[in-house]
Amino acid sequence: MTALALYPQAAEVNIEPLNALPLNLVALLSLAHHPKAGAVVLFSGEVRDNSLGKAVDYLEYEAYPAMAIKMIHAIVAEAITRWQLTYAIAQHRTGIVKSGESAVVVITTSPHRTEAYAANRYIIDRIKHEVPIWKCEYFTDGTKEWGGNCNCQKLTGDVNKHIYEFDQQNKL
Repeated sequence: MTALALYPQAAEVNIEPLNALPLNLVALLSLAHHPKAGAVVLFSGEVRDNSLGKAVDYLEYEAYPAMAIKMIHAIVAEAITRWQLTYAIAQHRTGIVKSGESAVVVITTSPHRTEAYAANRYIIDRIKHEVPIWKCEYFTDGTKEWGGNCNCQKLTGDVNKHIYEFDQQNKL
Protein backbone atom coordinates (compact mmCIF):
# COMPACT_ATOMS: atom_id res chain seq x y z
CA MET A 1 0.00 0.00 0.00
CA THR A 2 1.38 3.42 -0.93
CA ALA A 3 1.47 6.40 1.40
CA LEU A 4 -1.23 8.14 -0.63
CA ALA A 5 -3.54 5.16 -0.18
CA LEU A 6 -3.26 5.63 3.59
CA TYR A 7 -4.15 9.33 3.44
CA PRO A 8 -7.29 10.59 1.72
CA GLN A 9 -7.00 13.62 -0.49
CA ALA A 10 -8.46 16.55 1.43
CA ALA A 11 -10.33 17.91 -1.59
CA GLU A 12 -12.37 14.69 -1.74
CA VAL A 13 -13.55 14.91 1.88
CA ASN A 14 -16.92 16.58 2.49
CA ILE A 15 -17.72 17.06 6.18
CA GLU A 16 -21.10 18.44 7.19
CA PRO A 17 -20.49 21.49 9.41
CA LEU A 18 -23.44 20.68 11.71
CA ASN A 19 -23.98 17.29 13.33
CA ALA A 20 -26.66 16.14 15.76
CA LEU A 21 -24.67 13.01 16.64
CA PRO A 22 -21.59 12.83 18.90
CA LEU A 23 -18.50 14.07 17.06
CA ASN A 24 -16.06 11.31 16.16
CA LEU A 25 -12.70 13.00 16.75
CA VAL A 26 -10.69 9.94 15.76
CA ALA A 27 -12.48 9.59 12.43
CA LEU A 28 -12.24 13.32 11.70
CA LEU A 29 -8.54 13.37 12.57
CA SER A 30 -7.89 10.35 10.35
CA LEU A 31 -9.19 12.38 7.38
CA ALA A 32 -6.72 15.19 8.02
CA HIS A 33 -3.47 13.34 7.43
CA HIS A 34 -1.86 14.40 4.18
CA PRO A 35 1.66 13.82 2.83
CA LYS A 36 2.20 17.58 2.27
CA ALA A 37 1.22 18.48 5.84
CA GLY A 38 3.94 18.74 8.46
CA ALA A 39 1.49 19.99 11.10
CA VAL A 40 -1.96 18.86 12.16
CA VAL A 41 -3.79 20.92 14.77
CA LEU A 42 -7.00 19.64 16.35
CA PHE A 43 -9.12 21.86 18.58
CA SER A 44 -11.99 20.23 20.41
CA GLY A 45 -14.37 22.44 22.37
CA GLU A 46 -15.50 20.27 25.28
CA VAL A 47 -18.54 20.75 27.49
CA ARG A 48 -17.40 21.59 31.03
CA ASP A 49 -19.28 20.46 34.12
CA ASN A 50 -19.41 24.08 35.33
CA SER A 51 -20.00 27.57 34.00
CA LEU A 52 -19.25 30.77 35.92
CA GLY A 53 -19.59 29.08 39.28
CA LYS A 54 -22.64 26.88 38.57
CA ALA A 55 -22.68 23.11 38.01
CA VAL A 56 -23.71 22.23 34.45
CA ASP A 57 -25.82 19.18 33.67
CA TYR A 58 -25.68 19.49 29.87
CA LEU A 59 -25.83 21.98 26.98
CA GLU A 60 -28.30 22.17 24.14
CA TYR A 61 -27.27 23.78 20.85
CA GLU A 62 -29.61 25.16 18.21
CA ALA A 63 -28.63 26.62 14.87
CA TYR A 64 -30.09 28.30 11.85
CA PRO A 65 -28.79 25.51 9.58
CA ALA A 66 -28.94 27.14 6.14
CA MET A 67 -26.99 30.17 7.29
CA ALA A 68 -24.68 28.34 9.73
CA ILE A 69 -23.58 25.79 7.13
CA LYS A 70 -22.92 28.48 4.54
CA MET A 71 -20.96 30.61 7.02
CA ILE A 72 -18.83 27.73 8.34
CA HIS A 73 -17.95 26.69 4.77
CA ALA A 74 -16.98 30.30 3.97
CA ILE A 75 -14.87 30.71 7.13
CA VAL A 76 -13.01 27.45 6.48
CA ALA A 77 -12.47 28.33 2.79
CA GLU A 78 -11.11 31.74 3.74
CA ALA A 79 -8.69 30.18 6.24
CA ILE A 80 -7.49 27.63 3.66
CA THR A 81 -6.65 30.43 1.25
CA ARG A 82 -5.23 32.87 3.81
CA TRP A 83 -2.87 30.35 5.46
CA GLN A 84 -2.38 28.07 2.41
CA LEU A 85 -3.61 25.05 4.33
CA THR A 86 -3.51 21.53 2.98
CA TYR A 87 -6.74 20.71 4.82
CA ALA A 88 -9.27 22.27 7.18
CA ILE A 89 -12.61 21.20 8.61
CA ALA A 90 -14.99 22.45 11.26
CA GLN A 91 -17.94 20.60 12.69
CA HIS A 92 -20.33 21.78 15.41
CA ARG A 93 -22.83 19.74 17.40
CA THR A 94 -26.50 20.54 17.61
CA GLY A 95 -28.92 19.14 20.14
CA ILE A 96 -27.98 17.90 23.60
CA VAL A 97 -24.28 17.67 24.42
CA LYS A 98 -23.27 16.20 27.77
CA SER A 99 -20.39 17.16 30.00
CA GLY A 100 -17.13 15.76 28.64
CA GLU A 101 -18.40 15.53 25.06
CA SER A 102 -17.06 17.57 22.19
CA ALA A 103 -19.35 20.41 21.07
CA VAL A 104 -17.16 21.65 18.22
CA VAL A 105 -14.04 20.47 16.43
CA VAL A 106 -11.68 22.33 14.12
CA ILE A 107 -8.81 20.57 12.36
CA THR A 108 -6.23 22.40 10.27
CA THR A 109 -3.17 21.09 8.47
CA SER A 110 -0.33 22.86 6.74
CA PRO A 111 3.31 22.32 5.89
CA HIS A 112 4.33 24.14 9.11
CA ARG A 113 2.77 24.57 12.58
CA THR A 114 2.57 28.36 12.66
CA GLU A 115 -0.03 28.46 9.90
CA ALA A 116 -1.98 25.47 11.22
CA TYR A 117 -2.26 27.01 14.71
CA ALA A 118 -3.16 30.51 13.45
CA ALA A 119 -5.80 29.20 11.07
CA ASN A 120 -7.32 26.92 13.70
CA ARG A 121 -7.68 29.79 16.17
CA TYR A 122 -9.15 32.02 13.47
CA ILE A 123 -11.74 29.41 12.47
CA ILE A 124 -12.95 28.62 16.00
CA ASP A 125 -13.08 32.28 17.05
CA ARG A 126 -15.16 33.23 14.03
CA ILE A 127 -17.51 30.25 14.44
CA LYS A 128 -18.07 31.00 18.13
CA HIS A 129 -18.75 34.69 17.57
CA GLU A 130 -20.39 34.99 14.15
CA VAL A 131 -22.20 31.80 13.15
CA PRO A 132 -25.90 31.59 14.17
CA ILE A 133 -25.55 28.84 16.76
CA TRP A 134 -27.08 29.28 20.22
CA LYS A 135 -26.62 27.29 23.37
CA CYS A 136 -28.72 26.71 26.42
CA GLU A 137 -26.88 25.73 29.58
CA TYR A 138 -28.90 23.41 31.81
CA PHE A 139 -27.68 23.55 35.38
CA THR A 140 -27.92 20.83 38.01
CA ASP A 141 -30.06 23.13 40.19
CA GLY A 142 -32.83 22.95 37.55
CA THR A 143 -32.24 26.40 36.05
CA LYS A 144 -31.20 27.11 32.50
CA GLU A 145 -29.73 30.01 30.57
CA TRP A 146 -29.86 30.71 26.83
CA GLY A 147 -27.11 32.66 25.18
CA GLY A 148 -24.96 32.96 22.12
CA ASN A 149 -22.33 30.41 21.27
CA CYS A 150 -19.91 32.29 23.54
CA ASN A 151 -20.17 33.85 26.97
CA CYS A 152 -17.54 36.54 26.41
CA GLN A 153 -19.80 39.42 27.42
CA LYS A 154 -20.09 37.96 30.92
CA LEU A 155 -16.33 38.38 31.35
CA THR A 156 -15.59 41.45 29.21
CA GLY A 157 -18.74 43.40 30.06
CA ASP A 158 -19.35 44.21 26.39
CA VAL A 159 -21.24 42.05 23.87
CA ASN A 160 -18.95 43.38 21.14
CA LYS A 161 -15.70 42.43 22.94
CA HIS A 162 -14.60 38.86 22.84
CA ILE A 163 -12.18 37.09 25.15
CA TYR A 164 -9.53 36.65 22.47
CA GLU A 165 -9.65 40.39 21.71
CA PHE A 166 -9.88 41.36 25.39
CA ASP A 167 -6.90 39.15 26.31
CA GLN A 168 -4.74 40.83 23.67
CA GLN A 169 -5.71 44.37 24.67
CA ASN A 170 -5.93 44.02 28.44
CA LYS A 171 -3.52 41.16 29.15
CA LEU A 172 -6.04 39.11 31.16
